[in-house]
Amino acid sequence: MRQFCGVLAVIIAVAALGVCSTARAGMIPTNVTVTPDAGNFRWDYSVSLSSNVQIQTGDYFTIYDFGGLVTGPGGTLSNITPPVGWNATTSMVGQTPPGLAPIDKPDLPNLTFTYSGPTAAGPFSLGDFWAVSTMGMATTADFTSVTHTQVGRVPECNITTTSVPVAPNIANSPEPATLAMFGLGLPVLGLGRWLRRRLAG
Repeated sequence: MRQFCGVLAVIIAVAALGVCSTARAGMIPTNVTVTPDAGNFRWDYSVSLSSNVQIQTGDYFTIYDFGGLVTGPGGTLSNITPPVGWNATTSMVGQTPPGLAPIDKPDLPNLTFTYSGPTAAGPFSLGDFWAVSTMGMATTADFTSVTHTQVGRVPECNITTTSVPVAPNIANSPEPATLAMFGLGLPVLGLGRWLRRRLAG
């Protein structure tokens, strides 16, 4: 009994501090598709909630470093459609669950989706949701989530990866190897011109 009370006290203390235990699964991105959309690209996502966890109001997940995000007039988020029962926000840094350290580039926006519906237990899919980008090329970025255990409703944090659009400046800049080959080719072109002039003269 004393041992049980000690464990219960630790769980309550962890919950009070807002610290998550590490989830084995939590929310998992299961599918990403990219389709052209009026000169841009629509990135459709599917996320599943695993068994033994549940979501409750305030739980959230973040997709980091979403390159080329297209916003609506006045910076509105009209080009982001969240899952039903979720709200979308963007920020340059975070929102990140406590105790996790994802790669988060401060010059690329993050997409955070926060749950506002009734408590729901997994497993199930959140349904498709999407965001629009100027970029169609994919790279990998971190994905974090906060859920709760079905027993005891203890907060759990999860980190994994998902596909995101590359940053526009990365997509448009040449590879270092390409630049090196270009640099090596310039002297050869110069030598060819010099020889042509010598032979013509």
